[in-house]
Amino acid sequence: MKAAVLGKPIEHSLSPVIHNAGFAAAGLTDWIYTRHECDEPALARFVDSLDDAWAGLSLTMPLKEIALAVADEATPVAEAIGAANTLVFRDGRRLADNTDAPGIVDALAEIGLTAADEVAVLGAGGSARGALAAAQSLGASGVTVYARRREAIDELEPVASRLGLRLKAASWDEAVLAGRADLVIATVPKGATDDLLLDWRADSVLFDILYDPWPTPLAAAAAREGVQVLDGLALLLAQAVRQWTQFTGIDKAPVAAMREALYAAVPSRGTGVEQ
Repeated sequence: MKAAVLGKPIEHSLSPVIHNAGFAAAGLTDWIYTRHECDEPALARFVDSLDDAWAGLSLTMPLKEIALAVADEATPVAEAIGAANTLVFRDGRRLADNTDAPGIVDALAEIGLTAADEVAVLGAGGSARGALAAAQSLGASGVTVYARRREAIDELEPVASRLGLRLKAASWDEAVLAGRADLVIATVPKGATDDLLLDWRADSVLFDILYDPWPTPLAAAAAREGVQVLDGLALLLAQAVRQWTQFTGIDKAPVAAMREALYAAVPSRGTGVEQ
């Protein structure tokens, strides 16, 4: 059986490392996971060309929104977010799912965080959608989104509404206050938070979706204040584990083997959850 990750650019993807390690650990010797460069106009053609040997696809930028258009059905979380990072081929149909949001929740559960009333999100781009869904799953009463452009936050309003979340918009200049939340999820690109100084609560948690280079200045500063920190490798693993179980139909993935392979592929990093 086959699976793959699609996106553009894609050569940097660590997803094959994770999934293939899982296949090997589970004894699925006839399974293989590859990577293919694909842009938005080519996605439908690529999916249409696949035969019954394909179990599913992982999708990264810029394909997450258009993925819904090539699917026959979508999970509630993918519909609410308006984006999918997973296509599962089942009984001749294509199911779109989003494992980013539950992946955030799974990774946080590993360090003991299973609920958060106040959640702050840094950035209002595509990754912020998954952060909103994660906040909803954690029982947040509301989410404050800090961004440079108010228009970008406004574009998240329909997502928050579908999730039943109260969304508060805040300017980037106010982001110093984000550290007072129970959970801070940083969804911005490399370098965007390098000069950002937060007023941290020691019992807050930072989830920075970046992992290279690591630690980011934001993460390093938070750790110095005693804040628990998770990085993008934790999310990359957690969302891949959920994809792996859907592709294979095996309920329990060999997470330890998948984690070991992932961290071994990033020589500058140790194994385990970053804290």
